[in-house]
Amino acid sequence: MSGNEFRFFLSCDINLPLTFRIERLEGTLNRPKSTSSDVDPTPTTEERRAELYVECALYIDGAPFGLPTRTRLESSGPLYCWNELITLSTKYRDLTGHSQLALTVWDVSCGKDEGLIGGATILLFNNKKQLKTGKQKLRLWQGKVADGSFPTSTPGKVPRLERGELERLEKLVNKYERGQIQCVDWLDRLSFKAMERIKERETSKNGSLHLYLVVDFSSFEHRVVFQESGANFLLPSPIGSTNEIVTVWDPELGKINPSEHKQLKLARSLTRGIIDRDLKPSSNERKSIQRILKYPPTRTLSGDERQLLWKFRFSLMSEKRALTKFLKCVEWSDVQEAKQALELMGRWEMIDVCDALELLSPVFESEEVRAYAVSVLERADDEELQCYLLQLVQALRFERSDKSCLSHFLVQRALRNIELASFLRWYVAVELHDPAYAKRFYCTYEILEENMMKLAAGMHGDEDGFKLWQSLVRQTELTAQLCSITRDVRNVRGNTQKKIEKLRQLLSGLLSELTYFEEPIRSPLAPGVLITGIVPSESSIFKSALHPLRLTFRAANGGSCKVIFKKGDDIRQDQLVVQMVSLMDRLLKNENLDLHLTPYKVLATGQDEGMMEFIPSRTLAQILSEHRSITSYLQKFHPDEHGPFGITATCLETFIKSCAGYSVITYILGIGDRHLDNLLLRDDGSLFHVDFGFILGRDPKPFPPPMKLCKEMVEAMGGAESQYYTRFKSYCCEAYNIIRKSSNLILNLFHLMAGSNIPDIASDPEKGILKLQEKFRLDLDDEACIHFFQDLINESVSALFPQMVETIHRWAQYWR
Repeated sequence: MSGNEFRFFLSCDINLPLTFRIERLEGTLNRPKSTSSDVDPTPTTEERRAELYVECALYIDGAPFGLPTRTRLESSGPLYCWNELITLSTKYRDLTGHSQLALTVWDVSCGKDEGLIGGATILLFNNKKQLKTGKQKLRLWQGKVADGSFPTSTPGKVPRLERGELERLEKLVNKYERGQIQCVDWLDRLSFKAMERIKERETSKNGSLHLYLVVDFSSFEHRVVFQESGANFLLPSPIGSTNEIVTVWDPELGKINPSEHKQLKLARSLTRGIIDRDLKPSSNERKSIQRILKYPPTRTLSGDERQLLWKFRFSLMSEKRALTKFLKCVEWSDVQEAKQALELMGRWEMIDVCDALELLSPVFESEEVRAYAVSVLERADDEELQCYLLQLVQALRFERSDKSCLSHFLVQRALRNIELASFLRWYVAVELHDPAYAKRFYCTYEILEENMMKLAAGMHGDEDGFKLWQSLVRQTELTAQLCSITRDVRNVRGNTQKKIEKLRQLLSGLLSELTYFEEPIRSPLAPGVLITGIVPSESSIFKSALHPLRLTFRAANGGSCKVIFKKGDDIRQDQLVVQMVSLMDRLLKNENLDLHLTPYKVLATGQDEGMMEFIPSRTLAQILSEHRSITSYLQKFHPDEHGPFGITATCLETFIKSCAGYSVITYILGIGDRHLDNLLLRDDGSLFHVDFGFILGRDPKPFPPPMKLCKEMVEAMGGAESQYYTRFKSYCCEAYNIIRKSSNLILNLFHLMAGSNIPDIASDPEKGILKLQEKFRLDLDDEACIHFFQDLINESVSALFPQMVETIHRWAQYWR
């Protein structure tokens, strides 16, 4: 709903009884002192607690309507709190514009005669004829019974001239509780504390001169506007006398136009199928169709575009790109039309795997369409399937049943490949923490377990299904032990060195079984590798708030593998980004462009834990601190007197290519919070990025450049005028155009992540995907994109402000 829309209910349409809650009495209750003798052993009136109740009476147009209602007795002073829900027999539809609620507080502790405390009256509709909702604070007229006549002599509303800061703040709190003021947790806490101080100050300054009764009226989804039963107009409002334009909600807005719907039915009737079969598009229609087929998968088709594709559906059957667009045109609620569409789908030219992923998105609900998509996926080999496995597991959320075709397909493919099985198990296990879909993911987990246990020996070497499954379960046991170690190490007081000593002590002593496993365990990051134990002397801890473990595992083949284990951080977003880096690396290599990317392995093993591959490298911050420049650092490992800048040509080429690859990828994925501590450099000259806490355009720093390309990187290429910098820009443009060709694949993969709990996607999936789509500049051809991207590089290099922020970040790191 846009900010200008005003949606409302009419009071005459609400067939519910009038309901409100009597909450509490505020202020100091002054009672007359007793005249009884001091020697009288019975409690005096002053010593007795007041026993109060509230009498509620409804008045319509000044006359009583129905019987008064009373609350229970309340004697827990000094703050009398009833918190009692009152429901009158009168319904909202029976109210008039001058309906009032008269509330009188009585004290029954005074003896035979009930003592009158005071009363107040409140109109149920405000001066704009809108029903009052939320908390209302009524000032009692002490010693007076609430007057229900109109106008009343006991109005509960505090006179405008007497309103102070407290009344203003209470009005704002009422709006906040009704959701009319946005919640900002940290600001709300500060505001409420400040309000408490103001309240105490005002009370101590003015004393409690008045008594207030707090009443909470029921709230509705929209405002309730008064209208008499049977009337077809709203009563005149003060708004009507001004010249302001008032937006009125049209209840017909968004509904189907009957005449258009009839025309659509006639155009798509079965009898037209015979005529449409031989239709061929004209030149202009063909251009329009080609334009539609180039639309990204996120684009919604207009009514005319849908009609155009439906009209020429038979002539489009040989065009495989057209199937997904055609299926978007179908009115699936129409049984005959859906039947015809499914028949055509079976005869359509077989689509690519990329388009099959689109058919698994939440847009397509038909089980037959989703089953067709799965049949296309069967053509993908294991390597390609592993590239999309994370998203295919997320697509299970959009299936119609727990035991879907997609679920069975993933399990069957996993049974043929232990790496797929291991990753499928982890991806599903992590989602078991999602209460909305836990049952569905658990069902897939059970199917995988049952089918794997039935496997006979021979399919995966000598191991039978039971042993295979146990080898995967032991991965979970290992991560649980690593979580325990992390907790123990964090509790050690002292510097990082003391924590490292504690880690090695645990691995050599109490947890020595981790040094040599009873049976080899498949590495969670690389299931094809069997690990046999941890090497304590080569294990360490990173200097960071979460104290991640750096562990060296022995491999059964005689080698070793180094991993980082993190507890207390959700790395599912890092897992997604690295998966995208790996996919883009594959796409580039398919076009014979190797940019020496480093798609290190990442695996989330829980909501706040996970493993990642450790790549020996150093941060640019460390390199610049110790060597003053990237060139000096590379000269140390790859010196060549005759090479460019005293470095071997191969090393410099590796550096330039990796810089180009990550510049393009970080731009497309909108990766933020780039600084010299999350840019790493390997000894061979490969540069790579880590720590992807901000993606899709989010960045904690102000004014981030489009790409993170610091001046030190440009200087290592010989400066902005050198031939090597020109080559860098050439690689960037070539890589950008190659990745743009697969924009639909990348957009489809992100669309399948729409239901995931990844922070930067879950916050606003639609907006995130549109931001990603913008980065591809699908409105430009390849040549225009080269000019666009070169301008982008120049803009990033000349951005001086981020360098100042970089200096501040270095200071922060230094004092950490």
